[in-house]
Amino acid sequence: MLAFAFVGSGLMKLTTPHEALAAQMPWVADAPSFLPLFIGAAEVLGALGLILPSVTRIQPKLTPLAAAGLATVMVLAAATHVMYGEFFMLLPNAVLGGLAAFVAWGRFGPAAITAR
Repeated sequence: MLAFAFVGSGLMKLTTPHEALAAQMPWVADAPSFLPLFIGAAEVLGALGLILPSVTRIQPKLTPLAAAGLATVMVLAAATHVMYGEFFMLLPNAVLGGLAAFVAWGRFGPAAITAR
C-alpha cells in the first residue's frame, strides 16, 4: 500500500503539465519546472525500490535504503507545506513518512531479507 501511494503521487507529478500542477499545488508555481518531475521520479523509483529488491531477493538491502529515502522526501515535503501554510497536509506527510521509516527500520533490522 505504501508503494502504491508513492507511485500514484509520483505519476501525478510526472504526467500533469506544470501549469495544471501549479493550480493544484501552490509550491509548484514557485519551483523550477524540473523539480516536480525530479520529485515524481524519486517517488516512483523509491516505490519500486520498496518492492522489487525484496520480491526478487536481488540486493534486498536496497529496500530499507529506498524506504529511508522516501521518509526523507516526506520530511522535506512537510517542511515545504509548513512554509506555505498548508498545515492540513502534515498528516499525510507524517503517515507516509512514518510508514516509510518503519519499513526502513524493519528491513534494516528485525525483518531483514536475505539475498539469494
